[in-house]
Amino acid sequence: YAHGNEPSHHIAYLYSYVGAPYRTQERVRHLLDTMYDNQPDGLAGNEDCGQMSAWYVVSALGFYSVDPVSGNYVFGTPLFDRARVRLASGKELVVETRRRSSDDKYIQSIMFNGKPYTKVWFNHSDISNGGHFLFTMSDHPNKEFGAGEEAAPPSMSDQTI
Repeated sequence: YAHGNEPSHHIAYLYSYVGAPYRTQERVRHLLDTMYDNQPDGLAGNEDCGQMSAWYVVSALGFYSVDPVSGNYVFGTPLFDRARVRLASGKELVVETRRRSSDDKYIQSIMFNGKPYTKVWFNHSDISNGGHFLFTMSDHPNKEFGAGEEAAPPSMSDQTI
């Protein structure tokens, strides 16, 4: 795995496809904390057309598009306590995080628009009219959250061709 090589950016999120999203949360936080720095040489690789920075910004929001064509995003670990993103529709996506410490990198639960959300992914259509994700975080993994097949992101093996 070479994080500085953009075709590898999705790798950290693949644990969520096999029922271990807490491993994605560990790996993504490690990458956010160690592979980026606010210095002239603060990126872990060659910044080709902004992909290194884009990975950081989107991952810091708490999700990433493993397969951009599908429109699906897989949860990682939000870095911010609160972020607001203005969408193309003019609506707003709010990502809010409840945690005791900045070291709390593990998702304990997610609420979406005030309702419990048990999947470890969402589709862009779910947020196209805005929305509010509320993450409850902890410093220890919740190995039950997102562990079941019903919570996993769709993959090509789920498709009928």
